[in-house]
Amino acid sequence: MMITILAAVLIVGAGSMSPDIDPPEIAFEKPVRMMADGEPVRVEAPGWAAPCWADVDGDGDRDLLVGQFGGGKIRVFANQGNGSLAAGKWLEAEGQVVNVPGVW
Repeated sequence: MMITILAAVLIVGAGSMSPDIDPPEIAFEKPVRMMADGEPVRVEAPGWAAPCWADVDGDGDRDLLVGQFGGGKIRVFANQGNGSLAAGKWLEAEGQVVNVPGVW
């Protein structure tokens, strides 16, 4: 009974959709390979990194942060302020490489 009602709702709903409406145009730029100090920015296997931008060094420019799944470390590619990134270095606190807890 529930499946019949669900099917009826889906059929009625699908019939009310107008084929004359165009989907919105999405304007994404073509992907580019990020470079740092002349080398491609890479993530370590298995590649489950979640890159983000943050001003780590306090100079007003957002730096690229790329996590490492296996060891729980974060590589920082400092923004040089001219559209380029410096070579990646491990994120440190008090002179020690930071390890994010809870990463296997």
